[in-house]
Amino acid sequence: MAIYTKEEAKKILEKALSFSSADACEINLSGSNSGNIRYARNTVSTAGYRSTQSLVVQSSFGKKVGTATIDEFDDASLEKVVKRSEELAQLSPENPEFMSPLEPQEYDEAITYKEATANVTPEYRAEVANSSIVPAAAKDVTAAGFLDDSAGFSAMINSKGLFAYNQSTNVDFTVTMRTNDGTGSGWVTRDYNDIDKFDASEASKVAIDKAVMSKEARAIEPGKYTVILEPAASIGLLQNMFRSLDARSADEGRSFMSAKDGGTKIGQKIVDERVNIWSDPLHPDVPTSTWNGEGMPLKKTSWIENGVVKNLAYSRYWAEQKGVEPVPFPSNAIMEGGDESLEDMIKGTKKGILVTRFWYIRSVDPQTLLYTGLTRDGTFYIENGQIKFPVKNFRFNESPIIMLNNLESLGEQVRVEGNLIPYMKIRDFTFTSLSDAV
Repeated sequence: MAIYTKEEAKKILEKALSFSSADACEINLSGSNSGNIRYARNTVSTAGYRSTQSLVVQSSFGKKVGTATIDEFDDASLEKVVKRSEELAQLSPENPEFMSPLEPQEYDEAITYKEATANVTPEYRAEVANSSIVPAAAKDVTAAGFLDDSAGFSAMINSKGLFAYNQSTNVDFTVTMRTNDGTGSGWVTRDYNDIDKFDASEASKVAIDKAVMSKEARAIEPGKYTVILEPAASIGLLQNMFRSLDARSADEGRSFMSAKDGGTKIGQKIVDERVNIWSDPLHPDVPTSTWNGEGMPLKKTSWIENGVVKNLAYSRYWAEQKGVEPVPFPSNAIMEGGDESLEDMIKGTKKGILVTRFWYIRSVDPQTLLYTGLTRDGTFYIENGQIKFPVKNFRFNESPIIMLNNLESLGEQVRVEGNLIPYMKIRDFTFTSLSDAV
């Protein structure tokens, strides 16, 4: 199926919109081509290619809304899906929070599409698997990994005259390495818009080295430790904090961002003054679309500045209720880092724990953002600036807010899950028990 150009997408959307007789109509068109390869036990297990396309029509009469979806775009099918959405709208109860479609907007030109990523071949994917499997086998390690690359587009139009279009590409890679004696495990993840930035051999070596280093881990007492969190570890906690950047839940007293005397924590200092977090759809390392699902333009926005909450996201409905301008939810998160490399951080640590990643993270208290979870795939004891030995995995109980108030230092930024997150050294991180899992 085709990745439609801007002109092709607009033609289909305008044709669909011409069949509308509703008070308001919004139509979204999207499609993607993606390929993947999966391997386990040092053998490729599956490989595939997917191509999808979809058109979604939302029609409204007053505050009554109906939605219908189709994946055929001939005139008869387009008319059918528009009329179906109108029938559903007439049957629906009123939505008291319905907002009419936006007027035409101006958008920055996105930088999310890279031709090299769109042109990945099956041979390339096979070579990625080979770059993991061969060196793993040579080190008596077993590899299990997954590569997924995609190219896609999204477009929208509405009855007010708004039109938006974006093309994007993406590649995601993860691999777990296990020593064949079953006592060591390493893991790595990589994601990019531009596949030319991806080095499968480098990524696989990181996971292999951690697997070998983590063999025969020792048990040490849980408690409060200085930790060095790799970005893949801290993102699990930070993402939960990012999700709390919502004005409505704060205003309604349902989140950490709720002020004790009512309202929100905008203007309050909540973390160390070295913490600066913003979003930017045009950042070259983590670009995103320059518009969101409602057609609102996305711009560079500061969320936490010198430890102080600067903005919360306001939906169009909640902004209208509060008499303020809407603030779109961030499409990525960029946290300011420092100049230290991981090696520098380790050298500067007298006693601590290096954490590769967290998993199985669950909420304990939404009001304080307290979470519990486990370390995994490479946890190491540091003493006098050196990694001394691997340690058994821990369960932790910690809040990203407490964590960012106990900040000792910030290191280099790394892209992880579409965000830029630095290495972080944190004091008094709370480990509550041991886990025998590798």
